[in-house]
Amino acid sequence: MGRLTGRLFVGFTTCLICFIAYSPQIFIIWPWYGRELSVELLALLLPFNALVGMLLWNYYLCAVTDPGRVPKAWQPDARDMDGIEVKKLTKGPRYCRTCESYKPPRAHHCRQCKRCVLRMDHHCPWVNNCVGHFNYGHFIRFLFYVVLACIYHFAMVTRRVLYYTSGLFWDEPSAEELIFIILNYATCIPVLLAVGGFSIYHFYSLMGNTTTIEGWEKDKAATLLRRGKIREVKFPYNLGVRRNIESILGKNPLFWCWPTVPPGTGLKYPLAEGHTSDDESWPPKDPNAYVYPDADPNYVFKLPESPWTYENGSLNPALQPSSIRQRRNKPKPNGTVANVPPYHSDYVPPGEEEDDDDNYAVESSSEDEDEVLAPARQLVRRGSEGYEVKAIDREQMLRQFIEERTEEPGRYHLYVPEPPSESESEEEDEDVPLVSRIADEKVGELTS
Repeated sequence: MGRLTGRLFVGFTTCLICFIAYSPQIFIIWPWYGRELSVELLALLLPFNALVGMLLWNYYLCAVTDPGRVPKAWQPDARDMDGIEVKKLTKGPRYCRTCESYKPPRAHHCRQCKRCVLRMDHHCPWVNNCVGHFNYGHFIRFLFYVVLACIYHFAMVTRRVLYYTSGLFWDEPSAEELIFIILNYATCIPVLLAVGGFSIYHFYSLMGNTTTIEGWEKDKAATLLRRGKIREVKFPYNLGVRRNIESILGKNPLFWCWPTVPPGTGLKYPLAEGHTSDDESWPPKDPNAYVYPDADPNYVFKLPESPWTYENGSLNPALQPSSIRQRRNKPKPNGTVANVPPYHSDYVPPGEEEDDDDNYAVESSSEDEDEVLAPARQLVRRGSEGYEVKAIDREQMLRQFIEERTEEPGRYHLYVPEPPSESESEEEDEDVPLVSRIADEKVGELTS
């Protein structure tokens, strides 16, 4: 995501929050209370503004806080491999080829941020930032306050609507107030449903000490286990509900709703009881998956002679162009359509054609009819690069094109020249055009 696009997302989100937060207070609640300050009005609006203030504060912290980056020249401690994720094949620490540095546990490379992020959860376009180790707590609190503020907003506006429809006395809202009631419902309810469902997922992940990426890994591991490809592997970072929450929001429950700095450096995480570095690494790998070999350091790239290869490097001999079958299966003229326009000198009205020897016609056999009804042949090989095409023989292509054109009945009036003399037939000129040679072959077939 570009810098301008990210700022547009953040600006739109900020405007939406401010509209939902302040438009009902100015255009709905304030006129309802007669545009005068009162204890009841303050008791109604102060809690709501406190929720909005905490919402905006955590949103700001989530957007500007660095989620965590791998220090330069960082290397895992070889003497203490407990809690260090290793590769299953080489038993070595994880390495990012893009950043050209080692990756700490639970770190992943973000293509938008173009760097590795500590304990990466996901890249959020609404905050234009990655959600990682140092701002995941702000993100959780932001979702929490969004849900609470939307519920309070919905209850506050609904109270005004019920007061209007109660029927105790006449209190008709103005047109401006009615418009803003509709607009607030149209914005608050979708936000509450969308963010509410998203919050439930992240609260569940918080209690299991799982990121979004690790949630996908757990789903994949469950699928492999269900198919019998791997044995059961426990998630190594599940410390219990209380300790899982403390690892993100801090150890003091009184400050869980207050912005705080998360504990730890993000370079190493405690493991669950009974889990050691000797156990199977997380995430478990599919044993049937293809393992790409390590790159040869002495390999020199060489451009191949042909970009299309088949099996051992040769072209596929059975491959045909994709349109050759359609040309062969083109329906023949049935006599109801003339082959030339009416203003042409050879035009004959349909149905009045004469069986002339000059018209070279070929009767279709039963085999040709079966071939017409046959489905189009699929290409033998089609890769992500495109279609494999055989080498082009231009003379053979021209010969095939002319033969197919001349086989169409009524399309051409074949000219039959006088048979050449014996002296001329003995002398073959190599410069004779291909069309003339094919015509001579056709004449020979007809005369014989």
